[in-house]
Order: sequence, then structure tokens, then C-alpha cells
Amino acid sequence: MNQPHILVVDDSKFLRKAMQRELERLGAKVALAEDGEQGFVYACQHAHSLDLVISDVDMPHMDGFTLCRKLKESADTSSLPIVICSSRDSEQAIEMGFKAGADGYIPKTNGRTDFLQQVQHILERTNIVKNKRVLVVDDALFIRNSLKDELRAEGFEVYTASNGQEALEFLHGKDAPRIHIIVSDIEMPVMNGLDFLIAIKHSALLKNIPFLVMTSNSEERVIHRIFQAGAASYLAKPFNSTHLIHTIKKLLSDQFLQLLREKERLEGERNLLLGSITSLIQALEARDHYTRGHSTEVARIVSKMANELGLDADTREKLNIAASLHDLGKIGIPDHILLKPGKLTDEEFSIIKQHPTIGADILRPIPSMSDLIPAVLSHHEHMDGTGYPQGLKGQEIPLFGRIIAVADVYHALTSDRPYRKGMPREKAIAIILEEKGSHLCPECVDAFLKAWRSQS
Repeated sequence: MNQPHILVVDDSKFLRKAMQRELERLGAKVALAEDGEQGFVYACQHAHSLDLVISDVDMPHMDGFTLCRKLKESADTSSLPIVICSSRDSEQAIEMGFKAGADGYIPKTNGRTDFLQQVQHILERTNIVKNKRVLVVDDALFIRNSLKDELRAEGFEVYTASNGQEALEFLHGKDAPRIHIIVSDIEMPVMNGLDFLIAIKHSALLKNIPFLVMTSNSEERVIHRIFQAGAASYLAKPFNSTHLIHTIKKLLSDQFLQLLREKERLEGERNLLLGSITSLIQALEARDHYTRGHSTEVARIVSKMANELGLDADTREKLNIAASLHDLGKIGIPDHILLKPGKLTDEEFSIIKQHPTIGADILRPIPSMSDLIPAVLSHHEHMDGTGYPQGLKGQEIPLFGRIIAVADVYHALTSDRPYRKGMPREKAIAIILEEKGSHLCPECVDAFLKAWRSQS
């Protein structure tokens, strides 16, 4: 999450400062209050930015249990997580804390490490819920409104529908918000909950949304059918709001951790593949000392151009990887052509022109590389359509391909070749300006020139 905003309430100045130091090590913005009254005023004033309140129990003016109850009773602060941190560590004191509405209880005797671990755990759990959107589907208006109020009090953003058909129309609407979990009844007119669930699981866009079923029918065959259709869990009616909220948080937490692990797995696989492919490119460039380091240098130039073009960090990273891999296809070009010191024949040049397609074909079976293929395939296309391999024109050429093309031309012109010495930088710039608009993208040339001048 972004920098967490934490309020520490304790009448001991020494402990307030000690907790502040520890929490700031987690990257938190920490506010301090010396009793419950001060804490309550600050929490109400900063309800929309606060992420956590940590409070002692025994304090003048207002104790921690009272502070906790008052914050949970206020509409503005009812969803604010509160942790009691007290030297009272008896079972009775802990029970009183949870009865007052505390989300956690940390005895001061537990030590620094346990304190930080529990705070981190609560912040992670809070982040899972924060700004999450729930779609409640039930034909009973009273139930819809009751669940909406209870979930909103916990910090959820809530949408409602009266049956499955209405819910589907909402989810497929033009400006539909991203829904993080669906809570649906089964017995409804127009489209019942089971048919709605099946429709969700058959939708490529919606199938990964956790689906929580509410039902008063607890027959084994019904429950079996619900899970068989893809429900994440179910609640038997009647249920209390605490059970519902706990189940929703658990489902969101499980999904969050599952997505996080999947992301880490994919990133690990991608990094291994990139390492292997980079080694292949280094081996390729080692065949010819004239082109050694070409891909690395093109990636360096491209990175500076990306900054001038105002690309975001994620896009810059992808572009940098694509630039590093742009000549991957030359692995498939025979040495006697690739390393020929003299001018290529038409037939030999036609073989060289295959390297963008070969590079794209190498990457195509790797799902995590799919967003790099257009760049590898198009970095020899020309704005006037005279490039290769597809003869694309103007804006038909992907942006990554247009950016890499400029950096590729510049480095090729200024590098030594078996048949010529590298050109002076000024002459290479003059050629690039001549090619602007015909072969090279004007916007990308301008970005290159700004980057070049800034380092000259």
C-alpha cells in the first residue's frame, strides 16, 4: 500500500515516541495523541486518510476502550481499524478490547518484533478491503439495503441488483466499475442465482470474480450444485453481518494472496526467460566484435527517449526489454551472410530481412513475452511503407518499433563495421534528420534529439 497513516494514542510520551520510531521504519506517517479525547478528535478530522489507530487503555480524560467504542459508533470512523496496545494482558482485558470493537490486541509485553509483525498484518488485511467493490444481488429490497449499509460501514463500495439478469446487465455496462466480489441470493425472479453464477463463470471478463452465495436452502444437493458451478463459498440464511464480513474479507484475502503468488511466479519465469534470451543475444553478438554490445546500447538510447516521451515506468520497462531483444532473430541468420564484410547481394539481403519475423517467432510461444512481439517485428518498418517485413505505414507501426528504429539507426551509423568506420555523431544526426518523416517517426526523432542534446 502507499504510505500508511497511523495514529498512536498513549499517555506515555516515551512510549508514543518509541512506537513512532518503530512505525516510521515501516514507512508510516505517524500522528500522536496523549489521551482518548485527543485521539478521537484527530481520528474524526482525518477519517478518510487514516489507515490505523493504535491505542493504550489506561489514559486520562478518555480510556482506550471508550475511544474504541466511540470510533466504532461514529459513521465516519466505524470502518477504521483499531488495535489496542496495552500492558493489560489478561484474557478478561483482551475480551473487553474486542467487545469494544478492536480489530487487534497487542500486549505491550510482547516486544518490538511481535508489535511490528501484528501491525503489518493488520495493515495488509486493511489494504485488501480498502476501496474494494461488492455487488449485492437479492430480490428483497430490505436485504439489499441492510447489506449495503453494513458493508459500507466496513469500508466497502457497494452496488446492488434485484436479480441475476439485472446484475449481468450492470456488469457488462459501458462504464461498469470493476467488481471485486459478488454476493448473491439463489431464489430470485427473472434469473436466479445459480443461472447468474453459471453465466459469470462462462464470461472471460468476469469468471475470476469470487462469488459468494446466500441461501436458505441447506440441502446437500443444492450446496453441491453451487460449488460445482464455481461458487467460492456460501452462507446459510439467516446469518449475522459479522459472519458475512469475515467471509468476504477471507475470500478477498485468499484471492489477493493467490494473485500475488501468481504474479511472483510469472515474474520469476519471465526473468529466467529474459536471462536465457539475453545470454543468446550476447552469444550472437560475440560472433562479430563489430556488433558487440549493440542491443545494450540501443536499449540505453531508447530509455532516454522514453523519458522525453513521458512514458510511465511500466511502459519504459517493457520498452527497454523489447529494445534489448530487437535483434534476437539474427540468431537464425547464417554466419556467412550476417558476418559478410562486403556489400550484401539482393538474395542475401532478403535473408537478413527475415530476422524480425524470426525474432517474433522465437518469442511467440512464450505468453509473458507477447507484448514485446510487435516491437521486435516492426523495428525495420518505415513511415512511408517501404520498410520490412510487413510494409506498415505511419501510425500502423507500433510505438515501440518506431522508437527502437531511431536508436537502432543512430547506433548502426556511429559504430565501426568491417566495410567502414563509424560516422561522426553530427553526420549521423544529419542523416536521421533527412530520414525524419519518410523512414523515421518525427515524434520519436524529436525525442531522440532532445535526449542527445541533454547529454552532449
